[in-house]
Amino acid sequence: MARILYLINLVVLFLGFNLHRALSWRNQSYMNDIADRCAPSPHPLGMCQSRATAFGYPCEEYKVTTEDGYILSLKRIPHGPHDSNTSTEMRPPDGATWVMSTPKQSLGFILADNGFDVWIANSRGTNSSQNHTSLSTKDPAYWEWSWDELASYDLPAVLQFAYDHTGEKIHYIGHSLGTLMILAAFSEHKLLDVVRSAVLLCPIAYLSRTKSKLLKLAAHIFLAETVHWLGFHEFNPVGPVAHEVLSQICNDPEINCYDLFSAVAGPDCCLNTSTFCAFLEHAPQSTSVRNLIHLSQLVRNGGVSRFDYGNAKDNMKHYNQPRPPPYNLSSIPNHVPIFLTHGGEDYLGDVPDTRHLLRTLVKKHNSDSIEVIYVPDYAHADFIMAYNAPELIYGPMVDFFKRH
Repeated sequence: MARILYLINLVVLFLGFNLHRALSWRNQSYMNDIADRCAPSPHPLGMCQSRATAFGYPCEEYKVTTEDGYILSLKRIPHGPHDSNTSTEMRPPDGATWVMSTPKQSLGFILADNGFDVWIANSRGTNSSQNHTSLSTKDPAYWEWSWDELASYDLPAVLQFAYDHTGEKIHYIGHSLGTLMILAAFSEHKLLDVVRSAVLLCPIAYLSRTKSKLLKLAAHIFLAETVHWLGFHEFNPVGPVAHEVLSQICNDPEINCYDLFSAVAGPDCCLNTSTFCAFLEHAPQSTSVRNLIHLSQLVRNGGVSRFDYGNAKDNMKHYNQPRPPPYNLSSIPNHVPIFLTHGGEDYLGDVPDTRHLLRTLVKKHNSDSIEVIYVPDYAHADFIMAYNAPELIYGPMVDFFKRH
């Protein structure tokens, strides 16, 4: 019987800063040395050409249209380079994140080699998913969405597409914002008929106790709201707006701008040059300013709720109540097995907030349906880029899938 996995990646570094520029703020850190050794790609290719087929893996490409008209890119690695079974796995937003390293190091290739059919989706706004049935990325209306819409439209569209093509329920893997998307859907009892299990890599459902001073500052000075008020709807991490935002933030003496990557996501312990270079090549992706506003609301408010339009009148228009309704994570049913990982150095999915989420989930899940791995020296990006992640995280994950 085919086993389906769906991996979703949205490494949300909140302000989505340009990593090349961020690294230029450093002095003598080891990542500065890594950046200097990263040769720019002369002609960047898509994930299939640049990563999968280069290592001998088959790779197929599809387009999926959401109910609200966004056209998403969906890639498929149906099996490893030497076998032809039909197991299935999936993941989104920039999909290359899951295949950035060698076959022995990249989660996507490891799963394909273990008999899973790997589906990799890219959410709206990212480089390969910027088409729409009627809107252009230059239209402000194109960018009027947050992670509410990613959970309500993008996720169901790509999951249903994979399910329809395989006829099997899906093992879902989410990292960072990808975990929030599936938790929001599950809390409303959606997608339960197509998902077999869920992996939550450093979940960010709760953010009020984040260790990142940069995120707290940005949220509490309403930075994203100000950017939107100034007329910006797209947040392009390689654009001038991002550079100006960073310049303003770095005037604060509490913010360490010599190491912006760590200031946002935590000090990663275990990155190597080749993987980090691939990350620099693929990571900068656009998101909507409204998405940043919604994430800011999570930092300020402490709960997990739908997007707050800022006044009772607009909230009444969208929700028929003066305040946005919460996502009740305690209502997530216990029949979907969960594999959750978190790290002691993660500033986004910090330990107190993750434990809050765990306490919420264990109200319904018992020891047989939820598995937790804690790595004390891991930060946010280690779970998808660390050189020792195959032993610490991916091996146990494969065993988890085989049990379920």
